[in-house]
Amino acid sequence: MLNKRAVPIVFVSTQVAVIARRTLLDYLICQRFASFTNLEEYLVREFDERPWGRYEVLEERPGFKVKVLEVKPGARLSLQKHARRGEHWVVVQGVADVVCGEQQLQLGRGEHIHIPPQTNHRLGNSGQEPLAIIEVQLGDYLGEDDIVRLEDDYQRIE
Repeated sequence: MLNKRAVPIVFVSTQVAVIARRTLLDYLICQRFASFTNLEEYLVREFDERPWGRYEVLEERPGFKVKVLEVKPGARLSLQKHARRGEHWVVVQGVADVVCGEQQLQLGRGEHIHIPPQTNHRLGNSGQEPLAIIEVQLGDYLGEDDIVRLEDDYQRIE
């Protein structure tokens, strides 16, 4: 099956779940297939390609948003901060180069960090393998425009 972005998806349906296999993650939707009122909403999510890689919104509700971010080898996001949200990052593949405030550290698979609102932060991938993290955003406003870029490798500072 192909969704609107022409991304191949293979479904395995059981009595209790639908498993969709994608490039980096297995999404396990723990509901009965018959109870889905709009299967397309599970297939067509907010998605964007960026110079550093890509992100996809997995879930969004009032007060929180969950994304998967995939960072290309040798790439990094801008040094940035957000006024109205904090973020929690969990590494699921690769090794993350993280700046959080004055800290600089590397996180491996299964390791995590919390970035409070108004804290300078950056995510990078200095390795040879792709990096994937799950990002949980928490706040009263979660728009992509709540960003102040302090440094950027891709000349996106206004």
